[in-house]
Amino acid sequence: MAANLKRKRDNESQPGKARKVSPAPSHGTEEESENSENAADEEEEWGGLSAPVAMDVDDGPSSSKPSKPPTGVQVREMREAGNLYRSSTFKMQIDELLPNVRPKEKQKASLEPFLMSLYKCLNNIPSSPPIQPLEAARPLLKKGISVPYSIPLPSEDSNWKVAFEPPSNITLVGSWNNKTSVKGMDGRSWGVDIAVEMPDSLFQEKDYLNGRFFHKRAFYLAKIAAAISGKKSGLDADCAYQSHADNPRLTRLVVNPHQSTSKLKADIFIIPVLSPTSPIALKRLAPSVCNVHSSDARPPTPLYNTAILTALTPPAHLLAVHKWQQEAPAFTDALSLLRVWANQRGFSEGSGMQVQGFEGKGPWWTSLLGVLIEGAEVAGKSKRKPLGRGLSSYQLFKAALDFLGTHDWEKQPVFVKTKEGHLYAPSEYEEHHSAVFVDPSSKVNLLANVPIGSLDLLRYEAKKTLNVLATTSSLDPFSEAFLQEQRTLCTRFDAVIRIDLSTSMLHDIDVNAILDHGSRHNALLAAMSSRLRQGLGNRTKVVTFLHPTPPSRPLSQALPSNPNVLFVGLVYDPEHAFRQVDHGPDAKDSDPNNAARFRELWGEKAELRMFKDGKILESVVWDVKTADEKSHLPVQVVRHLLDIHFGVKETQSWHSSYDAFIRLPEPLSKMYADSKLPVGFKGALNAFDNLVKSIKSLPEDELPLHILNFTPVSPHLRYTSTFSPVPRLSSLPPNASYIHPMPLIVQFEKSAQWPDDLQAIKKVKLAFFERIAANLMNAVDGLTASVVVGHVGGEEDDPTLEVLTADGWAFSIYIWHDRELTLLNRVLTTDTGHINRPGEKKRKGHEYHEAVAAKELYLRRFIHSPRHHRAISQLHHVFASYSGTTRLVKRWFAAHWLLGGHVSEEAIELLCAYVFVRPHWERDHDQNPDSSLGAHVPASKERGFAMVMDFLQSWKWEDGVFVHLYESSDSEQEEAESGFSAPSSGVWMIKTEVDKTGKVWTSKGPDAIVARRVQVLAAATWSHLKTVECDGDSVQPIFTHPTGNYDFLVELDPLVLPRYHQNVHADLSLLSRQQGRYSNLKADDTPMRIGFDPAQAFFSDLQRIYADTFRIFWDPLGGATFGAVWDPTLREPRPFKVLGGFSSAPHNDKAESSKKSKGKDLVVFNEMAVLNEISRMGSGLVKSVTVK
Repeated sequence: MAANLKRKRDNESQPGKARKVSPAPSHGTEEESENSENAADEEEEWGGLSAPVAMDVDDGPSSSKPSKPPTGVQVREMREAGNLYRSSTFKMQIDELLPNVRPKEKQKASLEPFLMSLYKCLNNIPSSPPIQPLEAARPLLKKGISVPYSIPLPSEDSNWKVAFEPPSNITLVGSWNNKTSVKGMDGRSWGVDIAVEMPDSLFQEKDYLNGRFFHKRAFYLAKIAAAISGKKSGLDADCAYQSHADNPRLTRLVVNPHQSTSKLKADIFIIPVLSPTSPIALKRLAPSVCNVHSSDARPPTPLYNTAILTALTPPAHLLAVHKWQQEAPAFTDALSLLRVWANQRGFSEGSGMQVQGFEGKGPWWTSLLGVLIEGAEVAGKSKRKPLGRGLSSYQLFKAALDFLGTHDWEKQPVFVKTKEGHLYAPSEYEEHHSAVFVDPSSKVNLLANVPIGSLDLLRYEAKKTLNVLATTSSLDPFSEAFLQEQRTLCTRFDAVIRIDLSTSMLHDIDVNAILDHGSRHNALLAAMSSRLRQGLGNRTKVVTFLHPTPPSRPLSQALPSNPNVLFVGLVYDPEHAFRQVDHGPDAKDSDPNNAARFRELWGEKAELRMFKDGKILESVVWDVKTADEKSHLPVQVVRHLLDIHFGVKETQSWHSSYDAFIRLPEPLSKMYADSKLPVGFKGALNAFDNLVKSIKSLPEDELPLHILNFTPVSPHLRYTSTFSPVPRLSSLPPNASYIHPMPLIVQFEKSAQWPDDLQAIKKVKLAFFERIAANLMNAVDGLTASVVVGHVGGEEDDPTLEVLTADGWAFSIYIWHDRELTLLNRVLTTDTGHINRPGEKKRKGHEYHEAVAAKELYLRRFIHSPRHHRAISQLHHVFASYSGTTRLVKRWFAAHWLLGGHVSEEAIELLCAYVFVRPHWERDHDQNPDSSLGAHVPASKERGFAMVMDFLQSWKWEDGVFVHLYESSDSEQEEAESGFSAPSSGVWMIKTEVDKTGKVWTSKGPDAIVARRVQVLAAATWSHLKTVECDGDSVQPIFTHPTGNYDFLVELDPLVLPRYHQNVHADLSLLSRQQGRYSNLKADDTPMRIGFDPAQAFFSDLQRIYADTFRIFWDPLGGATFGAVWDPTLREPRPFKVLGGFSSAPHNDKAESSKKSKGKDLVVFNEMAVLNEISRMGSGLVKSVTVK
């Protein structure tokens, strides 16, 4: 919305000295010249609050004078701004926003002549005598104008007549008159409401029956449309019909002046209304009265009655708003803030995904603030005390959010205070409306047609905004509250279901409901909303319908055309969303109707079941086989209810499509299912526990020191590995035989017997491991253990114990000895550098640089990794969707060839944690386990993934980000901060309480090039995500990496890649035993090498050897292609020198050589030599090298 906001300077609303505001950055000279020439007539685009704004005070002719200190009045104003507006900066942002969401005075003036002409036209429309309804419509139909008669439609037997007389009064009503208009969404025009009062002589006392009032109103509106659209009117404008909330009874006429008539883009809405002296009996319009007689049974028609009463309210609302503006000076600004906030979240009209029930709810928003100012009452007694009328606009806005976030609409009716008393008893509204908010005239329930699910979403959004405004983190609360559009489905809801209503059937809807709602479509939506909320129960916090606001229709179309596609948004309650059994009434229940209602709701799925406690209950059991199916259980419930009650079979939800990207291929999954081995995260944790027990149970005399503890530091043991961990099976094909080791850290008791030398400590570790391995293999059958020094393509030579259990689980164990850090610091502080020549800058020796790298590795492995592992594990247990979110995001990074080689897994885990945690979340969770699950927390992995993509595409990584992950002590912070002195090439700064630099997990990447690439890829992903639910696109492109920008590609042989089965686009035909290169090699003869991945080793070699030649990318999860881009600085010829740093060849252009080299021979980069060397190094692994 920020891009569409217009600059506005209202002198009346901005007292004091004028401010000069610098214009937004220009995007072209033609646009600049055009804006300058038409500055007086055209609207100036607002650059938004993120652009730098220079604010100068015109204190004198010269700006070179030194600035004066603030006066006492100015100091008091600044202090009051901090108290009343959260901060003085926040107040400045509000002052900058408000003029830009209101119409400009000059353009408002340009509309006045047209309004005067329209006024004259309406008064000059000739009268027409009473005539039968259908006969009256025929002459108009010949002119191309249909009369929008609503149901029940008039017939030839109708014994009443319609007529037309000039309006008895014409009033400019609504926000335009009260100067509370706010710019709408999606470039919508300004709205100007004109109440045209129909003369009393056109109506009779019983016109409230069977739609007679609406038929007379429709004919009156059609006559006005014929007069305005006729040539004799002299009005240069277009006319159309528009039905409020798709209700044909609330049709209004839309008059759109042409640009030649008015420079303001505005829609004028002509609304026929009743006079206060109308003969229609108001006592017959109570919510409990039936006024549509279709059968012997006459149920109440509260919505029908409310629609008639709406024709009496526009003038009353106009006066009420004027009164509140006089009583509370900040009312207008607070209302503007509230409407901007609501518009950004779809609680208004728009072409995006708008929340059902909030079209044309301007009177409700004003009445909401009116309740806060005057208070509310029930049965003449005060129920809500009024707020202070001297509140600032921000305070009044926050009070409105607090009311919306805490009010229970189903149980707490609201009645605006009125001096004349209430027209109907409060119990009338409560019994026949699901939500009650009676307007200042005490006639209309403003929430009569608003579903409870939409109000639930409003409460949810209000709570979320209050949390943002109260936060002290690095978020920009003003931008998130007022500027950022919040209508995107994928980040707003945990699940979105697309429904095709074309196949729906009215199983649960009777004729009376259709007559009350005004159309089959509205009755169907109301029934669906009620059924889904009843069936889902406490599984969800929000169940709401969303759809674009229907556009206006031509005058030749009498009734609105309802869309067939509808979207259902679900916000889960993680505590209850995924239960597999729904309990109903007891079999011994004294009221048999309870069991009948339960079975009617669930159909054939309802059954009697006996439970362990002996109870026999009506129950519904949902059949789920995997954890992925369980995570989509609420969607399964919605589909079942829509099918059995409404015959809707065409439903789509793309959330289950993500599961395939973090799941093994189907042939391998079947192998593990047939093996009956424990798999998944629980299987890995059980294997870890069994290994620890086995080692600790070894005889004490076999170990030189007692073991204090084992600490896991593996994503597989904290629920964040991309794929669920599985053990090694001997029957797997060679290209699915990778054995992933899970690193562990073992700590022995302190002892003075440890040597005081780093190399000697490594020897002692080797001896410890050798003793443990020998005893462990003797104690546990089928277990193998081996001591390893160094890793292929690795960065360290610290001894490791690799263990492969009998079930196929692999572990790598490291020994933590805290004395090593002291010895490394001693090396770093000892002057052991080179002997320098006189005047030469002192250089560090090789030993120093090795110690720097060793210390960095020590701190990362033994200090930060265990702490990080504990924190991430706790996140999994607190936030159910965190694990799935992290796994999807890791898959995305890997699919785009960035994981591991450029972005560490720990950095990704922290970025994902950022969208879940807020300050003090851990303490709040300890005090109340449900308090940390705030409105901002996603309850599904798909929503969490979308939120991370949204963050990445808009993140200013130059400023870093702070993740409130720990609540550590000062000693822990000092220990962590003392560690990182190693040079850093990464540009991301992901700070935590124990990492103030933000470089623990980003010191080696990503660099600026990769960081910008991540942002571009995230922006493309985010753009695609916004279209998935609406347009039905597949999520497959999100995980498909583009290769067009690489200079060359290295294709690998998938048959020799042990992780090929994890490839995002794996060819399943290659995952078979017959595809092995040597068919005579038996499965038992295949060597079991833990952590061996030739592609990873090859990638690491290329990345190290050619660091100054090209930048290389690869998917470590089964990727079969390397992509690389040349260093662009190597393209230019340069003079030859020894140790030039790249492969070179003599330059053939001698003329250019003599010109640039000044007598020296020029060399150029030898691309073919490098490519040939890559092929040679990857012999047996590389299939081809393709130059792009």
